[in-house]
Amino acid sequence: MKNSKNNLLIPYFIAVAALLLALLLGILLGGVSLSLSSALRALFAGDLSHPDLRILLYVRLPRTLGAALSGGALALAGAVLQGVLANRLASPSVIGVNAGAGFAVTVASALGIFGGWRFALFAFLGALLSAVLVSLGARKWGATRGTVILLGVAVSSLFGACSDAVVTFFPDALPVRSAFRIGDFSGVSYQKLLPAALVILLSLFLLLTLSRTLDVLLLGEETATGLGLRVPVARGALLVLAAALAGASVSLGGLLSFVGLLVPHAVRRVTGGASGRLLPLSFLFGAAFVSLADTLSRTLLAPYEIPVGIPIALIGAPFFVFLLLHKKGGDGRAHA
Repeated sequence: MKNSKNNLLIPYFIAVAALLLALLLGILLGGVSLSLSSALRALFAGDLSHPDLRILLYVRLPRTLGAALSGGALALAGAVLQGVLANRLASPSVIGVNAGAGFAVTVASALGIFGGWRFALFAFLGALLSAVLVSLGARKWGATRGTVILLGVAVSSLFGACSDAVVTFFPDALPVRSAFRIGDFSGVSYQKLLPAALVILLSLFLLLTLSRTLDVLLLGEETATGLGLRVPVARGALLVLAAALAGASVSLGGLLSFVGLLVPHAVRRVTGGASGRLLPLSFLFGAAFVSLADTLSRTLLAPYEIPVGIPIALIGAPFFVFLLLHKKGGDGRAHA
């Protein structure tokens, strides 16, 4: 019995260790050398003008935390969307949720809003609109793989065209639009980080309390209704939380692909499909994955940076192909 309990805890230990390592590397490594010991001595001495301390507090720390929170949010949103839509290929990028958030952020930028609560709110509303459109379409025409993908392509194209139209009439929004297309954490500040972090952590807490509800939904609408679950209310609440996660992530790092699709698949191979383990582990591994990818984007060609979406695609695309070719285990109730 004790060994069984230890086996259940091993994935958590691995996930936490991977995240801590990724955060440490993100703080220590970059285009400019940083002495952590020197920065800490300056912090304890109250010397806020010390160069190493300023780099640590105002560059590395917010960027590393932003990358970790963004990755965790995307992976968690992907796990939730796959359950709500009963489709393993659903994710914020595939079904257009990211595109909706990106359009809303472009509108916010055109209005002169570049951070804070209003910025995060715009991203959330755009993500929610996309999620609702795809959910309604999936319910009307069936949540099969082809339907969800086609709906996602249509929604992404729509919001992409709308974003381009906004940039055409408001050129000042172009820098934000360009950065968000490829993914970028270089502009993360505490003004952007704090509201997004609160939204992400609150959504994480609420989703952990709703993990059993998500498991019941995976049994099918008729079965869930027979068990006393108010399916429309549960599905709506989960969609709102997934949209909040995707919107907060986009407000930090832009339109990152693969994270919400890849990480839940990888976690299922290890833990199965129970949401009580899938959701927290998806968050932890997603945070570690994106944090590590952002560190690679800063160090591979230092002192030059490459967009963080490039290492994510280079890592994620082959691994996802591997998962498709070696699909095992997991909860088979969702359409694949």
